[in-house]
Amino acid sequence: MFIDQVRVSLRPGNGGAGVVSFARAKGKPKGKPVGGNGGAGGSIYLRADSSVATLLRYKRNPHHSAGNGTHGEGDLRHGKRGEDLVLPVPLGTTVTDDNGALIADLVEEGQEVEAVRGGRGGLGNAAFVSPGNRAPGVAEQGEYGRELWFTLELKLLADAALIGFPNAGKSTLISKVSAAKPKIADYPFTTLEPNLGVVNVDGREFVLADIPGLIEGAAEGKGLGHEFLRHTERARALVYLLDPAETQTATPSEQLDVLSREIADYSSELAARPSLVLVNKADLGLDVKVEAIELSALTGDGIEEALHAIADLVDRAQREAPERRGYILYRPLGPGFEIAREEDAWRVIGMAAERAVRFADLTLDEAADMAAKRLSRLGVDDALEAAGAERGDEVRIGDLAFEFIPEHFEEE
Repeated sequence: MFIDQVRVSLRPGNGGAGVVSFARAKGKPKGKPVGGNGGAGGSIYLRADSSVATLLRYKRNPHHSAGNGTHGEGDLRHGKRGEDLVLPVPLGTTVTDDNGALIADLVEEGQEVEAVRGGRGGLGNAAFVSPGNRAPGVAEQGEYGRELWFTLELKLLADAALIGFPNAGKSTLISKVSAAKPKIADYPFTTLEPNLGVVNVDGREFVLADIPGLIEGAAEGKGLGHEFLRHTERARALVYLLDPAETQTATPSEQLDVLSREIADYSSELAARPSLVLVNKADLGLDVKVEAIELSALTGDGIEEALHAIADLVDRAQREAPERRGYILYRPLGPGFEIAREEDAWRVIGMAAERAVRFADLTLDEAADMAAKRLSRLGVDDALEAAGAERGDEVRIGDLAFEFIPEHFEEE
């Protein structure tokens, strides 16, 4: 079963919590702070793997999670990092986030993108030691891994795309010239799966893709047109295969006009790529009235000439347009926070703000003071006042709720 587009849910691991711990030490009533940090959660990577042909496994199971980090312990024992998860995808897979941003185009063996990053581990009390605080009694919670959804889309990698009307003989041809074994039936309908075949002609090798039959209006999505047309995007060259049989509703010339127009409507850049025209079913002896190489996929006549022409076309395409390499978009973290009104309270949204208050126990005065200073340094107090927040308003950050007291406020 050929699956070429799926949505997946990826959840990185949670970070482990830091710990408050003291070791008895002479001259230190509380002891020496020795609380270890929590381990970071595991991240999830998508990696291009030539041994994977489709995205079927992700259709069956769209939910995937990485390992959680473990908690810190005393004696400065830090928690272990959660295990990363590497998910293999076919070469030619694009990765798009739920905001519609294309974040990776994985076309090379081993190319990978970190789709989601594991939550940070919380700091233990030993990490807070400073000249002004020799015995901190606070530790941080680990950060939760943030589940995100992505769309994975496979666009076949081929040197030449074989394009034609339904029942033009594309599947028969590719089965004759390569080891590809497409499902072929004796009825006037298109196959629903593209096929790739490696063709070798006198020592020259190229990859030929059989794109399921196109109909007029394919560029607007008619007849699953968009589903098929996007597979031509990876091809260096286009090979139009026309069908002169009377069972077709259009003549070879009309077929070529329709196919060329559909490709151009879908992508002008794609339409500009090198191309050639073949006419199948030469064994019928019909007058095709179009300049093309004639062949018979059924009898084999003309196939060798056609393959040499395709090989020449691919060579030309490689010279004119070198192979496009994949890419990975390195995404910035974005602003530290933003302020939003939520019912009868204010909501502070953002990773930086959530990190500022991730102490294990905010009921401790020391932890509350440190959290307040962190938020102030981020500019949260000023942003709340600018948004209209007043003393006593409720402010929510993550699952926590606070009473807003401006830093400059003084008790009368």
